Amino acid sequence: MHASLKHLAMAGVVLAALSACGGSSSSGFLPFLPFLPPAPAPAPPAPPPPATPGSVDVKLIAFNDLHGNLEPPKLSISAPATGGGTVPVPAGGAAYLASAIASLKAKNENNAVVSAGDMIGASPLVSALFLDESTIEAVNAMKIDFNAVGNHEFDKGQSELLRMKNGGCTKNTPLEPCRVNKAFPGANFGFLAANTVKTDGTTLFPATGIKTFTKDGATVKVAFIGMTLKGTPSIVTPAGVAGLSFKDEADTANALIPQLKAQGADAIVVVVHEGGTTTVGYNDKSCAGLSGDILPILNKLDTAVDIVISGHTHRSYVCDYGKTNPAKPFLLTSAGQYGTLLTDINLTIDTRTRKVTAKSADNVIVQGEAYTSGASTVALTDQYPTFGKNQEVAALISQYVAIAAPLVQRVVGTLSGPATRTQTGSKESVLGNLIADAQLAATSPAGKGAAQIAFMNPGGVRADLVPANDGSVTYGQIFTVQPFGNSLVVKTLTGAQIKAVLEQQFNSGANTVAAPKVLLPSRSLSYSYSLSAPAGSRITNLALNGTAMTDGASYRVTMNSFLATGGDNFTVFNQGTDTLGGDQDVDALEAYINANSPLTPPATDRITVLP
Repeated sequence: MHASLKHLAMAGVVLAALSACGGSSSSGFLPFLPFLPPAPAPAPPAPPPPATPGSVDVKLIAFNDLHGNLEPPKLSISAPATGGGTVPVPAGGAAYLASAIASLKAKNENNAVVSAGDMIGASPLVSALFLDESTIEAVNAMKIDFNAVGNHEFDKGQSELLRMKNGGCTKNTPLEPCRVNKAFPGANFGFLAANTVKTDGTTLFPATGIKTFTKDGATVKVAFIGMTLKGTPSIVTPAGVAGLSFKDEADTANALIPQLKAQGADAIVVVVHEGGTTTVGYNDKSCAGLSGDILPILNKLDTAVDIVISGHTHRSYVCDYGKTNPAKPFLLTSAGQYGTLLTDINLTIDTRTRKVTAKSADNVIVQGEAYTSGASTVALTDQYPTFGKNQEVAALISQYVAIAAPLVQRVVGTLSGPATRTQTGSKESVLGNLIADAQLAATSPAGKGAAQIAFMNPGGVRADLVPANDGSVTYGQIFTVQPFGNSLVVKTLTGAQIKAVLEQQFNSGANTVAAPKVLLPSRSLSYSYSLSAPAGSRITNLALNGTAMTDGASYRVTMNSFLATGGDNFTVFNQGTDTLGGDQDVDALEAYINANSPLTPPATDRITVLP
């Protein structure tokens, strides 16, 4: 067969086969189809880039006035109870505080933890005996960011404060440093001191700190301005702040805001060791009755400030200050004292406007363990969260407690009842008067220069003295009452100078008629005062053991070394002559209790308030 006919015949066979299988062709002709590999599948479209979030939430966690309270301070927070009324919630303890901080951190990875001052100083023995190194190490384990230094950070002078930050074992005080940790590391968090200025014009510590947070490609920055109160020199031993000046808080913050904004700060937080008081509970958002030295600062602050975290007064509050002053819509907070509370602050920052669009705060009780004080027991309650111990912090504290235990637990004597710091209408307190009596007893043995009068400053009385059920009190308790390590000083002052000192209670520096700082006198002294009398004429009826004192006569007067150099703005004490040094204040208190056990706490009848 011809080749072309052969090919046609084969095509016919194929068509027939296709027709039998249901195949078809619109033309009735099957073209020649060469073999081709299948085309690759098209690539899936690239996913769109994640949308930049419109806002970023940031959590701030704050506390203040820890004062080296590593062990639970045996304090409770009166909190609203289920069904009405209140329930006491046991609070505090550094190991529990560390766990509470970690718990809040876990709720938002974009967080910062700050302290508003007085982290150290005026501390219980387990911290103070070791120059507060134990507290710095415990807070290191909490992984905080910044501490705005308070007035008590200066109790032992700026050299010792610098050692707290930078570490090392240089001896700056009578106590030996590095008794436990021979390589004390110092703080692993920032100290801020924007208004503490050296003679060369620089600040003792950095003025500010910035922390950056990211979320899905968006970045926001929160700036912190840290300060102590400008009145620090009037409440700290002058030697502790020598060469330093303390500038106005609001002026300092306002001057820093433009440069922080230039660095990209989206939120401004002022952390200041100054505060106020309210007449409501620890977390009552009404902030009713807000008063105190924080108000003039708030009223001068630039409205670019978003949050003011405060301290110093040992009070707890959460305030929308815009309700008090609509022109100053700050959120104002304070977490009380001694690590019993944490403030949980939440910010929402708009990533387009670069502004805070929402802010709120709650004070969280650091409930850890039940405690017994005297005959009273405060149990844990399931109405509020309980935090476990952070084991690293607990182990650290246990080490220091074990070393201090023999001294802490030593019984020094007995009391017939509690001696408290509670002030009467005359501003006296049982414990303040007791301490003044103890200091007089320690400095009035017969002989040349024997003291006739003693004065105690109320701010130096740091805790109540409550005996155990058998009446006993321990060295650890009296050390907690007087933790500063002041020595006693005896000076000669005239009757006119003593009267001038007492006038300074109402009209000198931070001491005012509205907020007087009344010295606690020994039992040998009595006098009257009238707040309605003109300045300089408020003190009358000065008497020594019942005999009227005269302006020109000389008297021997005991005070602690803090007052002796003009502390608390009692500058007239600097005019005293014939100075003699004496025992440590805590040793004088121990000797007095021991010699008079069982000691009956004194009455508060040494000062009379006149109309």
